[in-house]
Amino acid sequence: MTDRSAADLTEAEAVEELTRLADEIATHDIRYHQQDAPTISDAEYDALKRRNNELEAAFPHLVRDNSPSLRVGAARAEQFSPVEHGVPMLSLDNAFSNEDALEFDARIRRFLRLPGGEEIAYTAEPKIDGLSASLRYENGVFVQGATRGDGRVGEDVTENLRTIAQIPKRLAGSGWPEVIEIRGEVYLGHEEFAALNAANEAAGLRTYANPRNSAAGSLRQIDPKITASRPLKFFAYAWGQLSEPFAETQWEALGKLKAWGFQTTPESCRVISGQGLLDAYAAMEALRPKLGYDIDGVVYKVDRLDWQQRLGFITRTPRWAIARKFPAQQARTILEAIDIQVGRTGAVTPVARLRPVTVGGVVVVNATLHNADEIARKDVRIGDTVILQRAGDVIPQILGYVPEERPADSVPYEFPTHCPCHLHTPLVRETTASGAETVVRRCSGEFACPFQRIEHLRHFVSRRAYDIEGLGEKQLTAFFERGWVREPADIFRLARDEEKLTELRATDGYGETSVSNLVAAIEAKRSIPLDRFIFGLGIRHVGETTSLALARHFETVEHFIQTSEAASTQLGGPSYAALVELEGLGPTAIRAVLDFGGGNSPLLPEDVSLDKRLQLAIPKLNSRARAALLERFGDWDAICKVAGEAAQEEPGEDLRELAGVDAVGPVAARMVAQFFAEEHNLAKVEALLAELTVLPAERPKTDTAVAGKTIVFTGSLERMTRDEAKAQAESLGAKVSGSVSKKTDLVVAGPGAGSKLKTATDLGIQVMTEDEWLALVTG
Repeated sequence: MTDRSAADLTEAEAVEELTRLADEIATHDIRYHQQDAPTISDAEYDALKRRNNELEAAFPHLVRDNSPSLRVGAARAEQFSPVEHGVPMLSLDNAFSNEDALEFDARIRRFLRLPGGEEIAYTAEPKIDGLSASLRYENGVFVQGATRGDGRVGEDVTENLRTIAQIPKRLAGSGWPEVIEIRGEVYLGHEEFAALNAANEAAGLRTYANPRNSAAGSLRQIDPKITASRPLKFFAYAWGQLSEPFAETQWEALGKLKAWGFQTTPESCRVISGQGLLDAYAAMEALRPKLGYDIDGVVYKVDRLDWQQRLGFITRTPRWAIARKFPAQQARTILEAIDIQVGRTGAVTPVARLRPVTVGGVVVVNATLHNADEIARKDVRIGDTVILQRAGDVIPQILGYVPEERPADSVPYEFPTHCPCHLHTPLVRETTASGAETVVRRCSGEFACPFQRIEHLRHFVSRRAYDIEGLGEKQLTAFFERGWVREPADIFRLARDEEKLTELRATDGYGETSVSNLVAAIEAKRSIPLDRFIFGLGIRHVGETTSLALARHFETVEHFIQTSEAASTQLGGPSYAALVELEGLGPTAIRAVLDFGGGNSPLLPEDVSLDKRLQLAIPKLNSRARAALLERFGDWDAICKVAGEAAQEEPGEDLRELAGVDAVGPVAARMVAQFFAEEHNLAKVEALLAELTVLPAERPKTDTAVAGKTIVFTGSLERMTRDEAKAQAESLGAKVSGSVSKKTDLVVAGPGAGSKLKTATDLGIQVMTEDEWLALVTG
C-alpha cells in the first residue's frame, strides 16, 4: 500500500499500481459475484476501486478495460442457464467524500453546459447491500428473472425469484409497458440473517459472513424449495429493457414502481444541487444504524430521464449516477511473514501474511506491500503489529505499525535479490524507455521463469480472455510440469494429441467424461473474437478496454499484427520517451512541446522567470505541465535541447496510429510495439494463429455519411461537448482518433484549433466546422 497521492506518482508507478489493482480485483470479482464466498469485506473491495479511480483521474490516458471502473460483476456460474440482458446491467462509479459528490454535480453541469442559474434535481437512494436481479414482465406477468452476472449475461433464477413474496407475480394498477425489466436488490434483513446463520450452525450447515453473501447464496440454490425457506426480500429501484417509456423522471418512476406492487426504499428522496446531495448523505448516514438491513452508501441519480439519456455512459458506468460510499473501519493484527509473488510480467510483489483478523465481518489474512521501497519507507517488519484500514489503494490497506508493540529482536526486512523460482535469476529494477529507474523489481528470467509462464497461461485461459472451462491453476500447473503446455498454442495441440489424452484419462481426478469436457471446452475456443485474442496475448498495460478499442480500430487480426510489427521499429528515441513518461504532460502538452522543438524558437525576453518564458514560448502548456518540465529538466537550455531532440525522435506513423486509437495512448502503444519486436513473442503469436480462427471485430455501421472514416475533433466545440461528439461519430460507424495522420479522413475544427488543424491542412485532409459536421451527420 502507499500513502502517496496519485499526483505524487510517476507515470511508470501509476501503470504498475493500476496493473496490480486490476489483477487483485478480478480475483475477488469471481469470489464475490460467482462463488458467494468473498475473502474480503465490501469496504476493502471498494478500497481497491477508490484508489483505481484516483489513479485514473490523475492519469486518464492509462485507463484500460481491466480497470474496475470498466468492469461489471463476474461471469455466471455454469449450474444456471444463461440469460442475456436486453439492456446491460451496469456498475456505478464511486464517490467517497463531499468533494467527490460536489465534483459529480459539477461534471453533470459541465457536460450538459447548463447556465449558472439552472438547478439540477437528483434522487438520493440508499445503496442496498444485496444481490442485483432483473425481473422481466410481459403484459404485466412475471416471466423471467436473472442475476446480473457479468453485466451482459446473467443466471436464470426465475423459479427462485418467484418464491420471494415482495416480487409480484402480476403487476398491480395500470400504465406499465407491455415489456419491462424491473431491476432491484435481493437482500436479507439483520434479524433474518442472524436467525438463518444460527439455524445453519445448529444443523452443521454452511454459515455466511454477512447478509449480502447469505442472500446471494440463498437465491442461487439449485432447489427453489431451499430458496423459499429463506426470508429473502426485494427492493425495486431501476429498469432495463422497455417497450415504451413510462416516466419522465427517476422520482416519478419510483412512484410508479411502488404503485405496480413493488417495495421501494422509503428513505429515498429528491434533492436539488450539490448541497442537496451532501444533505441527503448526512441524513442517510444518521439513519443507517437504525435500519433493519445493510446499506453501504447512497446512490445519486440525475432525476430527469432525458438528461440521463443525453449524459449516456462511460463504457460500463453511467455518467448520470454515482454511489457515495460510507467510510471505512480499522483493525490491528500481527504481520507473521512476507512472501514474494511473481506476476506474468515478472514484476515481484511482496505479500504480507497476517494473523487472521475480522474486519467488518470478514476474515482478512493477507495484504500487498507493493514493493521494496514501500516496505523500507514504512519500516514494517515481520512480527510487527500493523494497522489495517478498510479503504485505500489495496486489499486491505496497511497504514503502518504500532511502535510500542514492536518485538525487541525485530530486524528490518531484507528484500530478496533473486527470484524465488528454482532458477534463482536476479531481480532487476525496471527502467523506463528514457532510462529512468522505477520502484518495480522484475525477475530477469522472462519466459525461462516458470512463475511467469504459468501466470501467462492463467491469463490466457481466464474468463476475460479465452474463458476455457476446466483449465484452472491446478490443471495448468500439472500440464506445465509434465511439459505438455508451455505456451498458449500447446493448449490447442493438447486437445488433439490422443497419446497425451489417453495418459490423462488414466490420471487420478480425470476420466473419460472429464477429458471429453476439457477437450470440448478447448475446441469451443478455436474461433475467438479479435478483442479477446489481443487481450489473451497478455501485453503489459493492454487490458479489456484497450483490446476492444484496438480490435474495433483495426477490425482484422492481419491489420492489427501488420501495424504492430511495423510500429515495433518506430519506437522513438530517449528524449521523446522522457517527454511521454513525464508526469503532468498529456497528449496535447506533448504535441505542443514537439511543435516548439521542431520550429523556430521565438525571441523571448531575458528578464522574466523560466515559467513565464515557457508560457510565452508554448502557450498551450498549463501550469502543471510547465512545472513538470522545469522540475525534470531544470533550465531553459535543457528544455529547448530535449524538445528539439524529441521532435527529431518522434515515432513513426504506425506507432502514432496505435497511440492515436481512442483509449490506447502512448504507453500502451509502446507496449504493443515492444511486444511485437520480440522474436519469441512473434513465434508465440504465429503458433497460436496456426491453431485458431480470429473473428473480425464487429463491423460498425456502413450506411451513414461518415461510416468507416477516421475523424479527429480539435479546438473548442460550441454546440456539443467533446464526449458527445465522439459518441455521435462512433454511433454512426466512424472511428475517432486523437491525432492527425495520412490515414485521417476528416478533421472537425472549432475555435482555437492549433497544430492538428495545421497538420491537416499540410496533408490536404478535409476540414470542416462544427456546423458543417452537424449538417453532414444529421441532414
